[in-house]
Amino acid sequence: MKTLSTAHGNLSLPAFLPDATRAVVRTLDAADVVACGIDALMVNALHLAAHPGTAVVAHFGGIHAFMGWDGPVASDSGGFQAFSLVTGSPKLGAVSEHGFTYRLDKAGPKKTLTPEKCIRKQLQLDADILFCLDHCTHPDANPDTQRESVDHTVKWARECKDAFVRELEQRTDQKSRPLLFAVIQGGSDAALRRECAERLQEIGFDGYGYGGWPIGDNGQLVDMVAEVAQLVPPEIPKHALGVGKPDNIVRAYRLGYDLFDCTIPTRDARHERLYLLTANDRDLLNKGVDCYRCLNIGDERYVRDSGPVDEACDCLCCRTYSRGYLHHLFRVRDAAAQRLATIHNLRTYARLMQGLRTASGNA
Repeated sequence: MKTLSTAHGNLSLPAFLPDATRAVVRTLDAADVVACGIDALMVNALHLAAHPGTAVVAHFGGIHAFMGWDGPVASDSGGFQAFSLVTGSPKLGAVSEHGFTYRLDKAGPKKTLTPEKCIRKQLQLDADILFCLDHCTHPDANPDTQRESVDHTVKWARECKDAFVRELEQRTDQKSRPLLFAVIQGGSDAALRRECAERLQEIGFDGYGYGGWPIGDNGQLVDMVAEVAQLVPPEIPKHALGVGKPDNIVRAYRLGYDLFDCTIPTRDARHERLYLLTANDRDLLNKGVDCYRCLNIGDERYVRDSGPVDEACDCLCCRTYSRGYLHHLFRVRDAAAQRLATIHNLRTYARLMQGLRTASGNA
């Protein structure tokens, strides 16, 4: 079985990391997530720095103790969120060769996000996988902006690694070393992507993430996702940041990616959209878009439906409750509706990961 060794256990690959941005998978507790078969989570350093503060999380013993989660945790640097704020409104901040200045809202205090601060905050969280600060761009950005993005991303990655090494050298405990991933930028320019990947690999990291927009207007993976996969040796872990639809996960896995994270399954669950696998393990790698379908539990057709959401699913929701009952919970706006729907979607994604391992002989 292909695994990624972390300070909180070996992570079987491929793995999907649900969004736990603010140290919680919305509507679920840690026991719920474990019961779904999820092995690792993704938190966000920028949001946790805003509240409750990474120093507060450190006071509790780190992110694992704080949220009651024993498995691996990856921490997003917050670079994409800072980029979104800056591009959404110039009044909220700016980007320079030193990093980001930003405000979470127009009335809020100005904050800075530099490579050194990015690493220090993630180490305070005590995450197992850290991401270097990177300069994201929109795919339609002009060539000068894409060039600036790559130069910033490589410069910041080097500074992140330097800060990472310095901070770890000062540790007095015997904790296992976390992993440090860099992010490959370059927009839709294949030459820039190659340059970025080569310069980052000269510095040396434990893994690499796909940076930028991985999904096109047609809902499918953009060509650069395949391009980047070819730029990193197959034995080095690759994280398809933001890839979350089941068919795109299957495609990205076939291209060589091992790790995936996205808000899709949990967000869609809260909006009555449930996922059902339609391919068995043997056919999963060949099915693509046909590997799943969606069910909108809010449709009136389910009012009297006594069957489970998915007869093939073994989650709490499908084992215990009918489609009609879940429809009713959403209609009366009971909190149990979102919890049960989220449990189902995460269990479906866990089954998808297990299916990919089986299909590729990694189970």
